[in-house]
Amino acid sequence: MYRVDSEVGVLREVILHRPGLELKRLTPGNKDRLLFDDVLWVARAQEEHDRFAALLRERGITVYLFGELLRTTLDIPDARKYVLDRIFDDRVYGPLAIDALRNCFDAMDPDTLTDHLIGGITKREVLDRIPEPRSIAFHVLEPDDFVLEPLPNHLYTRDTSAWLYGGVAINSMRKKARMRETVHYEAVYRWHPLFAGGGYAVWSAGAVNGPATTEGGDMLVLGDGAVLIGLSERTTPQGVERLARQLFAGGEVDRIVALRMPQARAFMHLDTVLTMVDPETFTQYAGLGMLPAYTIRPGDTEKELDLVDHPPEDMHRAIAAALGLAAIRVLTPVQDVHSAEREQWDDGCNTLAVAPGVVVTYERTVTTNRFLRAAGIEVLDIPGGELGRGRGGPRCMSCPVRRDP
Repeated sequence: MYRVDSEVGVLREVILHRPGLELKRLTPGNKDRLLFDDVLWVARAQEEHDRFAALLRERGITVYLFGELLRTTLDIPDARKYVLDRIFDDRVYGPLAIDALRNCFDAMDPDTLTDHLIGGITKREVLDRIPEPRSIAFHVLEPDDFVLEPLPNHLYTRDTSAWLYGGVAINSMRKKARMRETVHYEAVYRWHPLFAGGGYAVWSAGAVNGPATTEGGDMLVLGDGAVLIGLSERTTPQGVERLARQLFAGGEVDRIVALRMPQARAFMHLDTVLTMVDPETFTQYAGLGMLPAYTIRPGDTEKELDLVDHPPEDMHRAIAAALGLAAIRVLTPVQDVHSAEREQWDDGCNTLAVAPGVVVTYERTVTTNRFLRAAGIEVLDIPGGELGRGRGGPRCMSCPVRRDP
């Protein structure tokens, strides 16, 4: 049974995505649109990712690679139809090209289809497969323009789906460059043999129209029915309200602490500035400061929520109360503002706990790693010279699907 009961219990099973064609499509000209700050050396990024996966397997953790999950799913006719129906929309491609493009993709074998759904396809590559559609929208494209944009952010499996206790939130993504990822996860959880008919709850079922977005990098499973959520540039109050109602109705969650974060890329998700390393300890970026917090509980009716405001100075107390503790321990390395900013840029706070007090980090975050070790945390560091250029660390790159309390 798939379920995630904590941030720091023993990790049993996890989804990763090995970098591929989609990262080879990144250029200095399109990286900003695709939400990357740099262009990665893909072969080296793959080596680093393989080391990450190997470390997890060495600890007995089952690793599922997302590309393989999607490939198996697309071999199921209903799943393939579901995905292609949601991608090929005449409001995007125009009514004159839609049938030809749909038929082009439908004719691909599962391996090729998976590669192009994640890695994108150019006009030139389409024309290697079919005659040019009689379409203005298609005709005006340059040969190397993308007909289907790549999805390099699939690397960050934490965000698009997030397991919270006995269910999964399939998230509605904030940025256009990531919205199509949701369709892939919807299909995997509905049809892949690992998940089909699994008896788990679905807290949110995918994309919504409007600003009610949530992303897994903003969600921490505190344990014992508590969840910590960041109100970030990617996760909105409307999205949290919708998620809270579903979680409370499911009966496994009875309190949520929401932190109102700065609306900036440097703080794009809560887990870029705050993660949990053992049952009462967090690591926090020095530049985050203290934030306004809200404790959300079920209201008197299913349509109501009970909300308590906490001033910034009570942020840690609100988290401790949700955990049933008198206080939490917060680890923040003492360093000058420039060093702290560099470490945060390199995802020093983005730790992935694989057991209580045992975390995976990038080896490049030297100061943070030394500080955590001095505080009694076992640190397993991995190379991240290329992976780190994407501004996502070990927690960002992992979606736990089974974790102990």
